[in-house]
Amino acid sequence: MNLRSFLALAGTVVLWASAFPAIRVGVDGLGVAALSFLRLAIAAVALAAVAPFAKVRRPRRRDLPLIALCGATGMTAYQVLLNWGEVHVPAGTASLLISVAPVFSVLLAGAFLSESVTRTVVVGSVVALAGTAGVTLAEGWSGFSAASLVVLAAAVVQGVYHVASKPLLRHYTGLEVATYAMVAGTIFALPLVPATAGAALFAPASALASAAFLGLLPSALGFVIWGYAVARLPLSASTAALYLVPPVALVVSFVWLGEVPHPVELAGGAVTVLGVVLINRRAAAKAPRVPGRQPVATV
Repeated sequence: MNLRSFLALAGTVVLWASAFPAIRVGVDGLGVAALSFLRLAIAAVALAAVAPFAKVRRPRRRDLPLIALCGATGMTAYQVLLNWGEVHVPAGTASLLISVAPVFSVLLAGAFLSESVTRTVVVGSVVALAGTAGVTLAEGWSGFSAASLVVLAAAVVQGVYHVASKPLLRHYTGLEVATYAMVAGTIFALPLVPATAGAALFAPASALASAAFLGLLPSALGFVIWGYAVARLPLSASTAALYLVPPVALVVSFVWLGEVPHPVELAGGAVTVLGVVLINRRAAAKAPRVPGRQPVATV
């Protein structure tokens, strides 16, 4: 692994991990609707500006319905649900709950893409879901809330995005799919513009800065350097790096927001990551690497 690839991968992990506490700051000052639209719009404009230099091609007309599905689920719905959930769920906890998304990806792929669901996948899914239950119920049933289910719903729509993007990745790069989906997601989020205009007028500078940070860095720059790293590294290395996002998010949330995770949350998060590792080890071993095609992730 050369230094540039390592720095790109490390930068991606830090940026995507920092998105969770940044959301907490932004949603407190802007609200769910405004933060969701501003992050999507800023990221879409930034990626569109980069597109000519990154040689992003125009999508084929027949792929537009699938791109629309990716935008509606992995971008619009994901942002709204995650932002809504973080109104009540700590940033670090949200990162642990979102880490279960690959479980929904493989289960949906088995249902809609006819991919085999083996014993390893079943065991990994059960382990990951058990860890997620531990995170959700870390403080007993009194700590269970609808907000936790909303964050889990964000993980589900991220799983839908991963499944919907898979056919697209046979023809486009990961950066291209992310760019198309981000633009589509911004279009679907246009009904949030009136709420955004009203909230932005009275939002504190810290919230506006958070929205700009989320759009430009985790969403736009994050995808660019992620594409750079995975194009030059083994799939196993780039996938393994994503396991570091939840623990790094916990550290950043502690430093930035002073959030202290419950010990049971940490244990549950570790179990969830273990389950995802079991699933992804099989997927990485089975899937051949195609030059120029990168996996897609969202935060």
